[in-house]
Amino acid sequence: MIESPPAKPARKVLAGTGHRPDKLGGYGARVSARLVDLARVVLVKHRPDEVISGMALGWDTALALAAIELGIPLTAAVPFEGQERKWRPEQQEQFRAILALATTVVIVSPGGYAVWKMQTRNEWMVDRATGVLALWNGSGGGTGNCIEYARTRHVEIVNLWAAWERYAFVPAAAPAPAGDDSEEHAQIRPA
Repeated sequence: MIESPPAKPARKVLAGTGHRPDKLGGYGARVSARLVDLARVVLVKHRPDEVISGMALGWDTALALAAIELGIPLTAAVPFEGQERKWRPEQQEQFRAILALATTVVIVSPGGYAVWKMQTRNEWMVDRATGVLALWNGSGGGTGNCIEYARTRHVEIVNLWAAWERYAFVPAAAPAPAGDDSEEHAQIRPA
């Protein structure tokens, strides 16, 4: 009897959703660097085959930068054309640099800004992901909406907020939260 080869495991695709810098400690270089550090540690731990970023400022950008740094294929899910137009020049430059290095760039909804396009982008990401890496403080808004949609789709959600609170403002010489298992305790499981 000839045995069939084992089934290949499904690709692990992780989407990111999280707050903008104003809810994460500000727009400064130190906060941005800490966000990328956390994203790097989490991606090394979870070892995805692909990362999807919604390309907003804050956690989305940090996750994209860490994926690029680690050589993980990145899909940039841009909610609408011109997402970055109202950002500061250095933020626009970083946005364009990430798009240039992304494996895939998708403009989820054609045309310019409309508030509903953010949620359409969130749903697009969740529908293509096997898991969501969230940096969510429990508040309402776009990140909360994305979490709720992921729950309805029974997509695994890992909320890193507890790890961020402990890690974000410790002295720079402190080690990254690599051995920190708080992420496991902070997991949000679908109902």
